[in-house]
Amino acid sequence: MGAETVQCELCPKNCRIAPGQSGECRIRVNLNGKLTAVTYGHPCAIHVDPMEKKPMFHFLPGTSILSLATVGCNLHCKNCQNWEISQQNPELVEADTLLPQDIPKLANQFNCKSVAYTYTDPVVYYEYALDGCIATREAGLKNVLVTAGYANKEPWQRLCACADGANIDLKSISDRFYREVCEATLAPIQRALIDAKSAGVIVEVTNLVIPTLNDGDDEITGLCRWIVENLGKETPLHFSRFHPAYRMLHLPPTPESTLTRAREIAKAEGLFFVYVGNIEITHGSDTFCPKCNELLIERRIFTVLQNKIREGKCPKCGERIYGQWN
Repeated sequence: MGAETVQCELCPKNCRIAPGQSGECRIRVNLNGKLTAVTYGHPCAIHVDPMEKKPMFHFLPGTSILSLATVGCNLHCKNCQNWEISQQNPELVEADTLLPQDIPKLANQFNCKSVAYTYTDPVVYYEYALDGCIATREAGLKNVLVTAGYANKEPWQRLCACADGANIDLKSISDRFYREVCEATLAPIQRALIDAKSAGVIVEVTNLVIPTLNDGDDEITGLCRWIVENLGKETPLHFSRFHPAYRMLHLPPTPESTLTRAREIAKAEGLFFVYVGNIEITHGSDTFCPKCNELLIERRIFTVLQNKIREGKCPKCGERIYGQWN
């Protein structure tokens, strides 16, 4: 390794980066022998979203969340919905300037109680996300990570220490799927999920169900069983409908029947809170008490129609419901 080559230690890819070059994420660049995150303070996307769009169903439901991202991602999923920014070079995408200390000010301006680091992946714009989380928490607001969780242990734990909620993709329970579809590996993501839950972060999991690739009963059963055994039955799981995108235009959208079956499998494996996204199905977005089956939160797409949870509990039987409710 040459004297001017630098090693990135942020994610399991551990890129060795030559002078003037970037790692696989495109935004961590070797500038004069120093690793520099070139998108720091320069988000390419800033929006006010409903919390339910993240999706986070057990974290401040019905509130708005300031959502931001920079260019870049350390995964290269063939089905990426945000590929125009996740798989693009930073100099080719228009970006704003928003320093970390100004993030909570903007959130307050739009009456947002929390900030999401989302759309691409906060792991790759790590320093910006970390400093933003620190500033946001100091201002009395909450932080949410929406991520694939493909990070090395030490930086990930440091980020989780500043996060309040996270929706983490578990794209498959198959390492082969991760290698062939995402150019990543499974084990670091499993560890990241366990570490986030152990750190006290409100963790919700999303699984995008892709026809012919990860939609088999055995695959879904294995994924649900792993969540139950390693994260707990109370961990919310969102099955999301696939739509053709990027380099996966040849596959059809996920049939409703597949998503309904996945939900049935998850419940049979013992998961309390199982949701279906990107499609409307009966009760697919509703939250029920796991003890008495009382309807607690009724949703339509990203809108909360009613929320009966009081002080984190079911009003009918008193069961405590996993989540951040105020």
